[in-house]
Amino acid sequence: MRLNRSVELRNRAHELIPGGAHTYAKGDDQYPEDAPGFIERGSGARVWDIDGNEFIEYGAGLRSVTLGHGYPSVAEAAARAMRGGTNFVRPGPLEVEMAEQLLSLVPAADMVKFAKNGSDVTTAAVKLARAFTGRDLVAMCADHPLLSTDDWFISATPMNAGIPPAVASLSLRFRYNDLDDLARIFSENPGRVACVIMEAATAVEPEAGYLPGVKDLCRANGALLVLDEMITGFRWHLGGAQAVYGIEPDLSTFGKGIANGFALSALVGRREIMELGGLRTDRDRVFLLSTTHGGETCALAAGVATISEYQKRDVIGHLHRTGEALRQGITETAQRLGVDPYFRVLGHPANLVYATCDQDGNRSQPFRTLFLQETIQRGLLMPSLVVSFSHGPDEVRETVDGVAGALQVYRRALDEGVETYLVGRSVKPALRRHA
Repeated sequence: MRLNRSVELRNRAHELIPGGAHTYAKGDDQYPEDAPGFIERGSGARVWDIDGNEFIEYGAGLRSVTLGHGYPSVAEAAARAMRGGTNFVRPGPLEVEMAEQLLSLVPAADMVKFAKNGSDVTTAAVKLARAFTGRDLVAMCADHPLLSTDDWFISATPMNAGIPPAVASLSLRFRYNDLDDLARIFSENPGRVACVIMEAATAVEPEAGYLPGVKDLCRANGALLVLDEMITGFRWHLGGAQAVYGIEPDLSTFGKGIANGFALSALVGRREIMELGGLRTDRDRVFLLSTTHGGETCALAAGVATISEYQKRDVIGHLHRTGEALRQGITETAQRLGVDPYFRVLGHPANLVYATCDQDGNRSQPFRTLFLQETIQRGLLMPSLVVSFSHGPDEVRETVDGVAGALQVYRRALDEGVETYLVGRSVKPALRRHA
């Protein structure tokens, strides 16, 4: 595998860009030293790096590409909109069309504001909840890895440099699937919690009665329930995880798959709450979202086209079936090679991840590095196992074959030591205190 151009461009990137990338999850510290440094183009489920190496890619665009790279109907819709102009001094009709399309899918929502990334809208939801309730505290799920890049969330992670302790003190954490822990926050802070913000599910499913119990606690204590649907939206169900689990939040946030990788996110919610950021309210107005590019036409056109594809084709069913086939094939391979106690496939079929463990059964970054290293050498770029509509039987078959070869090395590393097989340094957690 050639990496000459990647190595040269990587050195330039680190001179110009802190970390060498604009997203921590795409940084060099998240991949082995012999990983492709830059992706030049993609088509469907496959990508090519700047050295011409081809890979089957998983988790594309941090799970945002749900249909596939360069998906024709979406790309053509965005191109048509772009040719007519991308931004104007007044709203464009696509803003209304996309609003109607999205709100038709989410029964609990009456109004929407568009933005460009998930943190825009989750932070807007927190601000809106504080304004609506007149309270200052935010209860957020400690088991959900990234709800925002803004201070109210990042203050609770190891990368909290630059955030005043006073800001951090306003965010409280509770454990997922533990109603007593959330009840504790309410009891210790009566009348102060503005909202509870969380994902409905991640790699762990909600226990029976948990989500209704969260909703009941919010109602009983006068707090709003905010669901982060960045990942679950357009993967669990077209209407989000809230449609699967039968829970109606006060506010919810969508992004990632909403426009097949184009920069678009959305805050949706009940009219009486959302209107605080509008022109039809007698209360103090909230500076909710006012983004120069929130109404950018090509992303909105891509969103409309993406929803249309979901409505015409069984995209959700395909994601679930393909993910399940991938899970089954890899799990059977791991069992056959005797590494299943140390390498496991986890999560929802439309959002699969894997766990890499050492000889003692502990989560291991060196073994994750080894797995990434060996799958990259076999034409697989897979920080996760998250599929798109473009992943089909051929990709699943090639992936299972490639993983089999990687797990053979993994098996030997369990017996002989991972350092024997690892090339270069280990990957590291993205959110950590020191470089």
